[in-house]
Amino acid sequence: MKIGIDIRTLMDIQYSGIPEYTLNLIKEILKLDKKNQYKLFYNSGTDVSNKIPKFDNAEIIKTNYPNKLFNNVMQRVLGMPKIDQLLGADLFFMPNIGFVSLSNQCKKIITVHDLSFLRFPEFFSLKRRAWHSIVGVKKMLNQFDKVIAVSENTKNDLIDLCDIKAEKIKVIYHGVGSEYRVINSDSQKLKETKIKYSLPDNFILYLGTLEPRKNVEGIIRAFNELKRKNKNLENFKLAIAGGRGWKYKNIFKIWNESKYKDSIIFLGYIKGADKVYLYNLASLFVYPSFYEGFGLQLLEAMACGTPVTCSFASSLPEVAGDAAVMVDPYNIAHIAGAIEQILTDNELKKDLIKKGLARAKHFSWEKTAKEYLELFDNFNV
Repeated sequence: MKIGIDIRTLMDIQYSGIPEYTLNLIKEILKLDKKNQYKLFYNSGTDVSNKIPKFDNAEIIKTNYPNKLFNNVMQRVLGMPKIDQLLGADLFFMPNIGFVSLSNQCKKIITVHDLSFLRFPEFFSLKRRAWHSIVGVKKMLNQFDKVIAVSENTKNDLIDLCDIKAEKIKVIYHGVGSEYRVINSDSQKLKETKIKYSLPDNFILYLGTLEPRKNVEGIIRAFNELKRKNKNLENFKLAIAGGRGWKYKNIFKIWNESKYKDSIIFLGYIKGADKVYLYNLASLFVYPSFYEGFGLQLLEAMACGTPVTCSFASSLPEVAGDAAVMVDPYNIAHIAGAIEQILTDNELKKDLIKKGLARAKHFSWEKTAKEYLELFDNFNV
């Protein structure tokens, strides 16, 4: 069978979220599957070949149209070219929502990571809300033969918000890479990473895109509360890691107004190779997001032996299980209290580390890829 995969999400140097998911999944699929032929597709009016990862056992096929022309006019309005016909694919897999035109002869599978843009449109910029509106997500999803949800929570959202029939949806969880592991404190690379990012001995870590949905403002406010209440935690700092997304200006406003701004460090975008060391260096990982389709960072931190506190919103309890301290993302005192509890209670910290390491082992890219391959095989006629 000839399988086409959309890799347009991989045309960016800075990978996070969906691009990381796509890259890890495709690499594992290609490693495991030696019987099907894979054709990976992207379009760009400029040469971005230096940004596209190298893949074994797959052919990369590119079209050269300006992206706005290709997406808005050719795919959305004209419905051409049919990407599956361009690739000669029997089955086409979209790892994310986007503009696409496919023929009726092709079997179609798409992954939906979250529907935050429908649940919380206020968290998005006008430009992003317009993009999702133009794509026509509800109509688009109903054209696919199978819709993959990355969590039961996302499945429920697909049913409630997009009228997708439950039998059309399959839940396949993310994996966590084997590179996320506990690293010996004597590691030279660990020391180099600490120096590279000017990190203190004790710090609380957030890692994710800077955008309203992630509740970074709440983290800063909780940190202010923590520092005000507990003088024994004066040596702890807050490290906020991640690239700037959208509607992030208020985050820096709140930081600038903080009495403890000198104890809050913005690290910017973190390269994938550095993340494992950052998690290992952190005393605690905090993630009180308002909404997540999955929340892979929880598992990455757990796999590195870092205790976790996260919100009890959306999919996060499903992912974290009993291996994290859950908080109300709208309650600053609750977030601050959870941070304080973990940092001051050694037995709780040890218990969270133990449970986190065990929890992370339930998720792997090999397991995720095998579930996708089983699904692909079901369409092989």
